[in-house]
Amino acid sequence: MLASLAASAAAGARGQSAVIPVDEAGIGKVIAGAKGQVLLLNFWATWCVPCRKEMPLLVKLARKLSTRPFALVTVSCDEPDRKAAAAAFLKQSGVSGTAYFKQAKDDEKFYRAVDAKWDGELPALFLYDPAGRKARVFLGDTPASEVEAAVNKLL
Repeated sequence: MLASLAASAAAGARGQSAVIPVDEAGIGKVIAGAKGQVLLLNFWATWCVPCRKEMPLLVKLARKLSTRPFALVTVSCDEPDRKAAAAAFLKQSGVSGTAYFKQAKDDEKFYRAVDAKWDGELPALFLYDPAGRKARVFLGDTPASEVEAAVNKLL
């Protein structure tokens, strides 16, 4: 896992979108690794129409906040055979840096590792403060202005 994180960080530094697998144990490390900045953790899938509509808005927000202590981390919840399609969509959407692909042994345990109340509904955004505490959860189709206001409140 640490080698994958290092490789993805190097790809992110080059402005490339690296899609690496993340499981139940790894998602906690992803969240912990963002301490010191506001983290917006985005769970999405290529088959999810609201997710596809939301992604360009999230990319725009990340670019707008690029000089602030803010990180957008995306996690595709597509089936394993859709990994290439997910990577292509991320590239098309302008997502740069590290992106993850859910590769859970047990989906329920993966969801609970993120939030005990989350059942896997998409799109799902989890907002963390700089101390790594979950500050807000957005499930389903959420107005971009609402997400941006919540992020700005933490910055």
